[in-house]
Amino acid sequence: MSSDKPQDYEKVSMYNLDDEGREELLSTAIECIFNWCTKDEWPMGVVMSCLWHDGRMWLTAGGHRHRISAVRRNPQVSVVVTSTGTVLGPGKSVTIKGRCKIHEDQKTKDWFYPAFASHTSISPDPNAAKAFEEMLDSPIRVVLEVVPEKFITYDGIKMVKHTAGVLDESELGPLSESDTQRLERELEKRGLS
Repeated sequence: MSSDKPQDYEKVSMYNLDDEGREELLSTAIECIFNWCTKDEWPMGVVMSCLWHDGRMWLTAGGHRHRISAVRRNPQVSVVVTSTGTVLGPGKSVTIKGRCKIHEDQKTKDWFYPAFASHTSISPDPNAAKAFEEMLDSPIRVVLEVVPEKFITYDGIKMVKHTAGVLDESELGPLSESDTQRLERELEKRGLS
């Protein structure tokens, strides 16, 4: 239902995750959407298993995958993580804008494979992580390291509480430029300011 008057709910950047919440979500996530740009400039993304380690997002794939060629051409990528399906419950997300480094050295693989297999294993079998680690160890496999340059976060629980009038205003983050300047320009353009 549309109205002639813009609503405050258009402003959502204030519902951000604090640094602790962001770290909790990234450390908990075992799956993400990894996004890159193709040669013909189309954005693409796939679901991948992931490991947040030392302030970086780590992933792996075979060196023959299209995304690896794309990252070699243009290391600018993004990673999207959501809390849906985790112990944190739904409604939280983190988007990382960053640059991707491709590692093929044994030193990186030696720490990464055990940590990644242990973190992403969903099997109750205690030997499953070790079996997965061994499967990963392929001569054509590469390790991806996404170095964050910017985070965009969202906490839907804050929005629900704020809308219900039960959120302490101190929990709100600052409004981004998109919810201040860009929103005002859009309202003006539509004759709604």
